[in-house]
Parts: sequence; C-alpha cells; structure tokens
Amino acid sequence: MVNREVLATISAALEEQADAERGAGAQAYMKSSIPSLGVRVPEVRRLTKAAAAAHPFESPEQLRATVLELWRDAKVREERYAAIDLTGVKMAAKDLAMLPVYEEIIRTGAWWDFVDGVSDRICALLQAHRPAMTEILLGWSRDEDLWIRRASITAQLKAKAHTDRRLLRNVIEANLADREFFIRKAIGWALREFGKTDPEWVRTFVAEHDERLSPLSRREAIRNLPSDDGA
Repeated sequence: MVNREVLATISAALEEQADAERGAGAQAYMKSSIPSLGVRVPEVRRLTKAAAAAHPFESPEQLRATVLELWRDAKVREERYAAIDLTGVKMAAKDLAMLPVYEEIIRTGAWWDFVDGVSDRICALLQAHRPAMTEILLGWSRDEDLWIRRASITAQLKAKAHTDRRLLRNVIEANLADREFFIRKAIGWALREFGKTDPEWVRTFVAEHDERLSPLSRREAIRNLPSDDGA
C-alpha cells in the first residue's frame, strides 16, 4: 500500500542536501528534540514534489498510508515537513478522508510549524465540505489540545472573501480567555489576515471585544488596518 519509491527518493534527496551546521541551528531555533538535517523548507518542498511526480500515487488510500508512515517514522524534522508537503498532491485537496491525517499531524507534532503547515489544507476542506467542517472546527475550538484550538483559529487564513465570518467569530470568542501565547498570536494573525479583505469587520470585532482581547492579539489584529480617514 505504501509508496516505497516516494519514501526512498525523499530520504536520499534529503541526505544529499544535508548541512550539519545549519541543521544544528535549526534544531535549536525550533527547540526540537528531533534532529534537523539543515535542508531549507523550500528545498524540502521542491524535492518532495519531484519525488511524488516521479512516482505517482495510485490512490488516495496509498497517499494517506505513505504520509502517515513518513510522519510516524520520521527521524529528522525535514521528513515531517516532507510528509506535510505530500498532502499537497492534487488528489488530496478536497478529500475529507485526509482530515484524520491532519489531526494526527497537529496532535502529535504539537508545535507551530507543523500545525501551521496544514492550515491551508484544512481551509481547502472547509471550502469543499463547509457544513461538516464548520461543525468540526467549532468542536476543535473548544478542544483540550491547544494546537487543535490554534488550528481552528488559523483554518481560514487564506480564505479571503470566502471566509465564514460567523465561524471566525465563534472560534476566536471560544479562546479569548486563553493566556497561551500561541493561541493569542493565532487570534491576532487570523484577524490581521482577514483585515486585508474586510477591515471594517475586523475593526468592529476588535472594538466589541476590546476588554477581552489580549494586548498581543489586539496589536496583531490592527497592525495593518487602514486608518479611519482612509490613510
């Protein structure tokens, strides 16, 4: 079931691009117990895409199995990045069966780079399966796992005009009292991004929740908003 050719190609390519000095710095920066080879993220993405193109997946089931094996057996951080990059294969884009894969990545990865790495995948699922995904994300917004909650907040970062305002409001309001940095940062980030599409909505939301928004969330939310006079 697993696409062994893809896994072997990715492993060999990562080893070839390894940079021990950069890897040590990357591991320290990410505060990670998982070693890093020092391969830059764009290069991981490029070589992963090339491996998938050279050895196409036969089915969505094979894709999921391959992603999960690469994720679970990863010995270096770049292998986990590659697992996430494999989920960018076209057949996965609107496949709701990918959601448990993304949830496992979020819960077991438990760090911002992994969680944010699948945010656009979750956004795509929301656009394709809005009723089901809306209920799921509302549940996630109240989950005990802070990374699942963060994922519910960042799920619409790239939705732009297709943003579900009610959903965005609900997942943020569910987390306004949370003192965790990564939640407060996510709230500000989500509002800042949507402010590029609908600044008035964001300005109104910030005003309505001024006393509950953390200084960090508020600062991030209004950072790029146009002034009231249009300047």
